Amino acid sequence: MKIGKFTKQNNITIDAVRYYIELGLIIPEKSGGQYDFDERCKSDLEKTIKLKGQGFTLNEIKAIFVLKRIGKLTTYQENEYYRDIYCNKKIELSSKIEELERFRYKLEETIEDLSKIKCMDNFKIGIDIEALKLFSCLKCGKELILSDGIITNNQVMEGNLKCTCGEDYKIEDGILLVGSVQSKTNLSAQSETNLDIVDYVNSTDSEYLDNIYSGLEYMNKKIQFEELNNKIILEIGSGVGFFLRSIYTDLPDDCLYIAVDYDLNRHKFLKSMLQKSEHNKRVIFLCCDFLKMPLKDNLVDVLIDFTGTSNYSFQHEEFLLNLIDKSLKRKLTMIAAYITFNKFSIDSSIIEKVRKNFILKSIKNNILNLQYNIIDEKTSKSISKGGKYEDYFKCNERISTYIVYAKR
Repeated sequence: MKIGKFTKQNNITIDAVRYYIELGLIIPEKSGGQYDFDERCKSDLEKTIKLKGQGFTLNEIKAIFVLKRIGKLTTYQENEYYRDIYCNKKIELSSKIEELERFRYKLEETIEDLSKIKCMDNFKIGIDIEALKLFSCLKCGKELILSDGIITNNQVMEGNLKCTCGEDYKIEDGILLVGSVQSKTNLSAQSETNLDIVDYVNSTDSEYLDNIYSGLEYMNKKIQFEELNNKIILEIGSGVGFFLRSIYTDLPDDCLYIAVDYDLNRHKFLKSMLQKSEHNKRVIFLCCDFLKMPLKDNLVDVLIDFTGTSNYSFQHEEFLLNLIDKSLKRKLTMIAAYITFNKFSIDSSIIEKVRKNFILKSIKNNILNLQYNIIDEKTSKSISKGGKYEDYFKCNERISTYIVYAKR
């Protein structure tokens, strides 16, 4: 019979049959380019399925079949042979069961220990009342005045920052909101984002994740934490806090970290994570567009740009560092990571007018034009796969991460 009828009669897929043929478990006649299956094939398939059901691997089954086919054993020899095989398999499986039982016991112990841990907030992060002097009105540049504030341990948790010109900036759950982001609040965002991170890791190519991790490690090692005392750090595009969480416990208690992102859900998640930490650092969450940060000029000592500029560049032609430079001090340390394309395909997702922001030479020129001195730099290996969350490049495009440590 032909392969289609054989698979239907035996309730098995064509791919499985072809694989069994390749291994030599089933040996059909081949005539005119097509396989012809007989009763012996059916018998071998049934034995294969039976042995698989008893825990034998396909290679072990193949070895059994080879001996049976060429050994020409007597009935007594065959019975003794099979008896030895089954006894050895039983011993092997019993040993595995004991090992699995030990694994299960250790897992149950760990689960019990984890169940005893209560993940509760150890403190609340708001807008440090002493940091209010750092903000200024986007419209007129004047200082802002706190109105209707709810303050807990010197942290403004709710309230409004008002300007005499009529501008008003809202503080909600300890996060300063600017513009339309106020309408994006989602109370379930923390749990959803937590699940998204797990899905992100599971859905993203391992080499892509390796590049993220190696980038974080490189940037972490470049930070001189002893030089951050009383400094103001600005991170543009903090997201769910991959970078901030990697350095959080090492931050000096007297430095101020301003995390800026336009996504309120990400801020809520990251804030919730940090509030469960044993370390209470000075962090301000600013939810706004990068061009609408209500910060005074010449304020920031250290700039962190972990692909924040690159993410901005997907939709904007201007290089972001040029647009926010007024908030940065002339004497500044910058640690940054940028996405670079080795080439763009004809059907690239990156529109032509913004491509310069993903070309290494152009990125370096922008950095140098802002009077930075590049102290150290590194380019990751190029990769061609991302995942469902990192689908901004095509399969025939290769990207790298350019990481730079610079000062001016």
